[in-house]
Amino acid sequence: SEPKSVAIALITDQLDEWFDYIEKQDVEIKAPYNPKEGRPHHGFVAIDPEGYFLEFERFNIHEENEKLSPVLDKSPTIYPPNDQNTTVPPGLGFKATVVWFYYKDMEGIQRFYEDVMGFDLIVDQGWAKIYPISPSGYFGLVDEQRGMHNFAEQKAVTMSFWTDRLDDWYAYASTHEAIKMRSRKIEDGSPEYRAFVGYDPEGYYIEWDVFNDVPDNEELLKILKEQ
Repeated sequence: SEPKSVAIALITDQLDEWFDYIEKQDVEIKAPYNPKEGRPHHGFVAIDPEGYFLEFERFNIHEENEKLSPVLDKSPTIYPPNDQNTTVPPGLGFKATVVWFYYKDMEGIQRFYEDVMGFDLIVDQGWAKIYPISPSGYFGLVDEQRGMHNFAEQKAVTMSFWTDRLDDWYAYASTHEAIKMRSRKIEDGSPEYRAFVGYDPEGYYIEWDVFNDVPDNEELLKILKEQ
């Protein structure tokens, strides 16, 4: 199978309940729930059927989380729809996600995402950095020598950024020396979306998208407008 170059953290304030549920399912656990007082975050790691790591995580009241905690407190918990066929107990949900990418040069990649992409650091864990990129979506940089994955030349993931200013972003990205472009122009052959793709300095695909106002996007656009 392809190397896994990404992990997903599912942020919840119902960590105990999630662990009680997951450990009763036919799900492999990589790292069990072992909370210790004083830590800035607690969690456990499960493995999905194709080998991707799912980190169930709670950020605790701690000086490391002083910027993040107030944001999460205001974030609603998202639950499965009432008509969805699921075994998840009623009332269990998630507040946010963090997508973790793994890097060799942490100093260089931090400069790229802060200086070139304009991201604002919200949590500094030393060997991991977290940035908000939407009301409930966060992006994490991880030192591959410390994280759950090592650097991989082949990337099994693309980071997509949804924006209303696609043309402005293309003009900026396509002329910036730090962004290597994959797309020679904005791709607009589909009625559903327009997009272009570049690479970050260590080879991850970064994609900018705008979703058009067509029936297939109705539910998605409704959610985006609510945020």
